[in-house]
Amino acid sequence: MKLKLPPAIVFLIFGSLMYLLAEFLPVGYFDFFGRRYLIKALLILAVVISCIALIQFYLAKTSIDPKNPSKASSLVSNGIYKYSRNPMYLGLLLILLAWGLWLANAFNVLLAAGFVSYMNTFQIQPEESSLAQLFGKEYKHYCIKVRRWF
Repeated sequence: MKLKLPPAIVFLIFGSLMYLLAEFLPVGYFDFFGRRYLIKALLILAVVISCIALIQFYLAKTSIDPKNPSKASSLVSNGIYKYSRNPMYLGLLLILLAWGLWLANAFNVLLAAGFVSYMNTFQIQPEESSLAQLFGKEYKHYCIKVRRWF
């Protein structure tokens, strides 16, 4: 798999674009009661989901290298992976959504959707192809049972 940008860099690029959009777009500002609580809830959820996912990979003694999914030594399909095939990327999305709420510009939702689209096309689909070759029918069955994001 030839990955041009690591997911962390993609995350930072989209976060920067969200900041620039909020800073320079004169429309789209919003505020509502409980916005700060929602931000905190999204951040806590992102950290919990990401930590559980990382711990599960650590316990399974398999690789988390997004550049080389063929290094995976086992298919993790229990725990949080029963609900999401990509909980680490879901954690990044939740952080971007919290960031968008913090910046208080409604148009940042479009950039969060752009992050999902980019990750699906350039990261997740190539990863899934590699994992399908590596784990065969077991992985294909897993993909049928579990949604990509949530």
